[in-house]
Amino acid sequence: MIEGMIGRKVGMTQLFAEDGTMTPVTVLEAGPCVVVQRRTADKDGYEAAQLGLVDAAAAKRANKPMRGHHERAGVPPTRLLREFRLAEGATVKAGDPVLVDIFQGTARVDIIGTSKGKGFQGVMRRHNFRGGANSHGSMFHRAPGSIGASSDPSRVFPGMRGPGHMGDVRVTVKNLRVVRVDVERNLLLVRGAVPGPPGATVFIRKPHFAAAAPARA
Repeated sequence: MIEGMIGRKVGMTQLFAEDGTMTPVTVLEAGPCVVVQRRTADKDGYEAAQLGLVDAAAAKRANKPMRGHHERAGVPPTRLLREFRLAEGATVKAGDPVLVDIFQGTARVDIIGTSKGKGFQGVMRRHNFRGGANSHGSMFHRAPGSIGASSDPSRVFPGMRGPGHMGDVRVTVKNLRVVRVDVERNLLLVRGAVPGPPGATVFIRKPHFAAAAPARA
């Protein structure tokens, strides 16, 4: 079947086992999605399915090209489209629904999202620099210090860490353990944190090494 789907981050909570063990989990609203277009090896050179995240408000914002693209598949307009690879021998066609039950029996997943934006930050927060002394007489407290030599080589080397924009980048968290799959409410609970704030769009996929890697707690 399809190797992944589109979802949204709901937030974090805790699950308690019968022995009192607490597990921190992130709740993801996985779909529902619909197949908008099928990519084939004969026509496109690879096997994949273009999924759209079902959204009732998307029809009001869809332009004419997007409406025509969805009408060819016989599905209502969606706001977000992403492609996911297909497993070998998968029989998927345009218009098929994709629900969270594709992750039943899956021990691990990869989550792709956009991290929270922190704006312009200094080196202590951005790169975990130690900073200068806080005692009286110190000439720098949160400054990076020297960034290069004077006479030789008389320049700053590329890649020097400094202050700048922090966060708001694409992040992939791999091999998160699937704790629970709630088919009725389209929820997927994974152990640990997921990039982005609550409500952020995430892409959930099955890891390529899931069959070979043993499940770890």
